Amino acid sequence: MTAPAPATENVFALGEHIQVLPVVHGSGHFTREVRQRLLASGCDCLAVCLPPEYEATVLRGLDLLPAITISCVEEEDGTVTYVPVDPSQPVIMALRIARQENIPCEFIDLSVQNYQPRKMDFPDTAALQQMSMEKLAVSMLPFLPKPEKNSQADLRCRWMAHQLHRLEIEHKKVLFICSILDWPWIKQAYDERAPYPNPERPPQLPTLYSVHPDTLFFALSEFPYITYLYEHRRQTMRSDKNVAIDGVKEILIRARERYLQKHRVRYHNLTQQSFQIFLQYVRNLTLMEHRLTPDLYTLAVAAKQIGGDPFAIALVEAAREYPYQEGADELDTVALGIDQATFGDEGPVNMKNRLSETAQVWRTLNLKPEPDKLKKQDYRYRWNPYGQCSWPPEDEKIENLNSHIREQTRHLLAHDLARSEKFTTSVKDGIDLRDTLRNWHTGDIYVKEIPPSRGNVEVVVMLFEMEPQPDRYGWRQTWYAEHENESTLCFFATNYMDNLIGPGIGEATYGGCMLIYPPRPIPNVWEDPRFSMGETLEERLLEAGLFHSQERHVAVVSPGAPPASWRRMARHYKKRLIHLPLKRLSVQTVERVRRFHVLNGKHIRSYATRFIQEL
Repeated sequence: MTAPAPATENVFALGEHIQVLPVVHGSGHFTREVRQRLLASGCDCLAVCLPPEYEATVLRGLDLLPAITISCVEEEDGTVTYVPVDPSQPVIMALRIARQENIPCEFIDLSVQNYQPRKMDFPDTAALQQMSMEKLAVSMLPFLPKPEKNSQADLRCRWMAHQLHRLEIEHKKVLFICSILDWPWIKQAYDERAPYPNPERPPQLPTLYSVHPDTLFFALSEFPYITYLYEHRRQTMRSDKNVAIDGVKEILIRARERYLQKHRVRYHNLTQQSFQIFLQYVRNLTLMEHRLTPDLYTLAVAAKQIGGDPFAIALVEAAREYPYQEGADELDTVALGIDQATFGDEGPVNMKNRLSETAQVWRTLNLKPEPDKLKKQDYRYRWNPYGQCSWPPEDEKIENLNSHIREQTRHLLAHDLARSEKFTTSVKDGIDLRDTLRNWHTGDIYVKEIPPSRGNVEVVVMLFEMEPQPDRYGWRQTWYAEHENESTLCFFATNYMDNLIGPGIGEATYGGCMLIYPPRPIPNVWEDPRFSMGETLEERLLEAGLFHSQERHVAVVSPGAPPASWRRMARHYKKRLIHLPLKRLSVQTVERVRRFHVLNGKHIRSYATRFIQEL
């Protein structure tokens, strides 16, 4: 006896000679499934759900792959219907494999004057990694809407069923790729031999266009970079089973590389731990939207929460990379948008994609991109060299950090004066565990007494790099307090004129800074001839802090311990350095403080928030 065959074994069969593969257009998972089944089918004819007038241009577009093209037909009302020659589309992949294997191809969809698109919310096709194509199609069957009688969808199904009857006479085994929305009704029309309509004459023959690289998001069904990974692994003959997930991770890494290369920061919060939190956050957001794989909006929202606007922008730019968009230079270029496009210098026209049936919701995310080169040149031209001030929210951040460091320094000074004694009647400031354990054999308990700290901390020197490069930090300045709650600030930083992000707004990065609180006016430390011991930027800044400090203790925050030359300088000025490692501060806090903005006058503060990106 043999076991009964599964109920879904021949669910896609139409008679003895025809096998149907219903697909969700634009799904990379269906594309991979179609490729595997087509190579294993042994068919002698491939039929696809495209009208015959698209055959010449689509096949030419296949020859230009991996460059992305679209085949366009202008309808009578001016709307353009197009077929994207996208390697992640199941229909395009089937045609590509058929040409590779010398299998004849037939375009059997109905030619119409005015194509009527359909939209539906499909389940996430990533489920194909855990279940068969038959099970997924059968599970969706109760929810597929039946087309109205004599509607365009009904006429197309009946025409394709008639064409399949014709093909089974001429071929022994036909493999038919169609939309999963049409599959049940094509099968019904095939079984009933339903009457079929006459095709309409197309308004004109299709024209093949190249897609502008910046608008590939609207032409491709997957992220452009993930489509690139599919093509790259095809060329290198590597498995593409997990590209949809691994591609998200590669986009993250490339986004971080873009961010670090652009901002040139040594210490950042985009660490392995941050990425783990990012991926968990993306997973939770994806599940809340009843999906298995994240979309671009989810990734961008999570990136903004983890790394701020600059990292979110870097991620979007990494996701839209497609290095293969070359090789179609002889074609005219079209710039696509949301259901619209521009052809050359003409105005926008409405577009309809024949290979897109998934309902999409376009959502907005407030990101502040940097201006292009022309705008930066205009900002530089309009900059007034006699106007310069800070951005108040950033003043508040650095003053809060200054207060925190001064408090920590006073805490360290107090602990230096702590003494230990045997417990008698009071635990005083707490049990001294070290001395208690040291004298454990005696059975005595020791307590510690921390007297009030003597003196105060007036000057705080923050150095973010131990050996900053002078050619990078070419801007050295002394800023004076606008009110009594601000410090006198001396610093060296990158030149803000090299990174103008808005009209009258420049961005710079601290290499090191010195804060004096309470504030008082001092000469510009970078031009003061009294400082001769410091040979480097950080040493000159430290010498100025030692010279101007009216208190004996000077707080120094740096990545490494103060070298001997710094301590000799402190002894020369009869001061004492209190060192706090930079790692005591979170990386995110350091980045938020290091990056600051210079405004070309106080009037710029009224609109600066429109251009300044928040970390």
